[in-house]
Amino acid sequence: LLTSGRGEEADRAKATRRRGAPACFCFGRFGRTVVSPNDDFYGPRRAKMQWRSIVVGLLVLRLALNCVLWLAFGLGPSWGFNFPIQFSFSFPRAEPEPGHGGAAAAAAAAARHHGWPRRLYERGERTCSKVSASTPKRSYLSFFREGRDEYDRRYGSFPEALRVRMRTMAKDMFYFGYDNYMKYAFPEDELNPIDCAGRGPDVLNPSNININDVLGNYSLTLIDTLDTLLVLGNVSEFHRAVKLVIDTVSFDKDSTVQVFEANIRILGSLISAHILLTDPRHPFGDVGLENYDNELLHLAHDLAVRLLPAFENTGTGIPYPRVNLKSGVPPDSINETCTAGAGSLLVEFGILSRLIGDSTFEWVARRAVRALWNLRSNETGLLGNVVNIQTGQWVGKQSGLGAGMDSFYEYLLKSYILFGEKEDYRMFKAAYESIQSHLRRGREACNEGEGDPPLYVNVNMFNGQIMNTWIDSLQAFFPGLQVLNGDVENAICLHAFYYAIWRRFGALPERYNWQLQAPDVLFYPLRPELVESTYLLYQATKNPFYLHVGMDILQSLEKNTKVKCGYATLHHVVDKSKEDRMESFFLSETCKYLYLLFDEDNPLHQSGSRYIFTTEGHVVPIDPSFREKSWEEQFPYEEPTKEPPANISNCERIPEERRFALPLKSMYMRQIDHMVGLS
Repeated sequence: LLTSGRGEEADRAKATRRRGAPACFCFGRFGRTVVSPNDDFYGPRRAKMQWRSIVVGLLVLRLALNCVLWLAFGLGPSWGFNFPIQFSFSFPRAEPEPGHGGAAAAAAAAARHHGWPRRLYERGERTCSKVSASTPKRSYLSFFREGRDEYDRRYGSFPEALRVRMRTMAKDMFYFGYDNYMKYAFPEDELNPIDCAGRGPDVLNPSNININDVLGNYSLTLIDTLDTLLVLGNVSEFHRAVKLVIDTVSFDKDSTVQVFEANIRILGSLISAHILLTDPRHPFGDVGLENYDNELLHLAHDLAVRLLPAFENTGTGIPYPRVNLKSGVPPDSINETCTAGAGSLLVEFGILSRLIGDSTFEWVARRAVRALWNLRSNETGLLGNVVNIQTGQWVGKQSGLGAGMDSFYEYLLKSYILFGEKEDYRMFKAAYESIQSHLRRGREACNEGEGDPPLYVNVNMFNGQIMNTWIDSLQAFFPGLQVLNGDVENAICLHAFYYAIWRRFGALPERYNWQLQAPDVLFYPLRPELVESTYLLYQATKNPFYLHVGMDILQSLEKNTKVKCGYATLHHVVDKSKEDRMESFFLSETCKYLYLLFDEDNPLHQSGSRYIFTTEGHVVPIDPSFREKSWEEQFPYEEPTKEPPANISNCERIPEERRFALPLKSMYMRQIDHMVGLS
């Protein structure tokens, strides 16, 4: 138009272009005109447009500010950002005026087609309310308070002063139990905390295996607690306890004990204390005892020799479940044992062999593990829970993660970490894959997707079919093992399920029926498994959520189990009635893990400290010397061509931004709460 136009309009447009200003054609009610910035009437229009731009800019700025506040203080904690002030939008509730029910109903019906207003109306909420002279004045910031997700508000932070207070509380708990044991029970095996008296084997009723499997008349609680004293920093009491053990303990007793219990509680503790006494490279430094001459190691060796008859005269190499410390296997001993009992000896026996240079102990323990492994199902790769040691036939065909099987899986992985035997890792990896394939139920991802929360059930080892609808409290150890294996996401979900059960009852019932949402077996003997997993998850994530879990457990124990002279077993998790027994693992594990959870500055947490806990919670440094054998290999085994990872810990792999977000999204935590009857 500018180049080919004719007449007055085209000439004017050309003149305008020559002056360097753009020309515009305007079409209106009075025909076409050409305008330019040089025209007199264009100046007022430009001024109006400038004002309009300013107004729009201010509105955009205000909207952006509101969005920033909403994201930072409303959604920030869920995305991994914490702020000292907590904000969230909340809308005052308005009551409908009389006579307007129809209008409100119509508005609600219309709102069903409009996103979040629909949700507000369906909840009976309104976006505005009446304001009167009596209405309290509220700050602008008050609109952000109290609307944060309930889980964010409860678990999003953990003050330093509260952490110190919880550490002191855990320490006091330990010493209340330990001091009363030393005062009222030592040298007997356990403390009866209600009667303030000692407890030993039930000599009047040899068939009482609930007591006699564990208590051997060898000051069990004192031995089991040795390294906990060091964890709490009490070197002087550690030295005193070691001297008492050396001076008073003998295994030349007419006591029939379970091989598994004697191994993890007594043998494991003696070995751990010996290593801590003699190796200044461990996290606690030089805590050597003057004139110490390896007496604890000699005691450990003596006990292990007394346990060896269990491995003799079996058709499979799987050991008998019990031995008499003086006479060997009892004549009336049964030929059945559980998988965990026979297959969880390798850590302690293996360390002992490498400390004294005698392969016998590791060889018999490893032979038992291999025998069990070779009996697994060809179809599913699973093992049962009870086996005949002579025939190798499975008596119990249930495969799960709890009683009878738990520490078998645990020691496959921990044996590899300690000894570096590729065979151990190969077995663990295959077992873990079978567990994930056949025992795990629920949605595929822990923190994503739809479906039921992940749960590990008890199945038939041969076909993977569910055998019952209960799980037991010992299974709560498994999230901690998943952490060591690097599967932190699955650990988070399973741990949340057990924590929800704890919140409901203030304890973990021995068996919980997930279908009926009720306990099947009601007692709680102060077990440590949930605390152990909580501690390991906190070390892996540093998420304050797990400090809150530990505080809940600590306060529940203090409220529900504390009695005159210690802490008592809960006979009934609902009515909180008690039994007069404080098992040794309460001091050796439960109190230890609680204290470590809140003690950020503990030597075990120093950079470079490398250690594991045995299944009884005894500290064992990861020492390169444990990967060396001073004897010739006696059991050659085909090694896999693919090297397993050198470090299978996931402690450094959690993204920094997730350390202050909830480990499990609120919607899934709420789902688990509903699943156990909390909501």
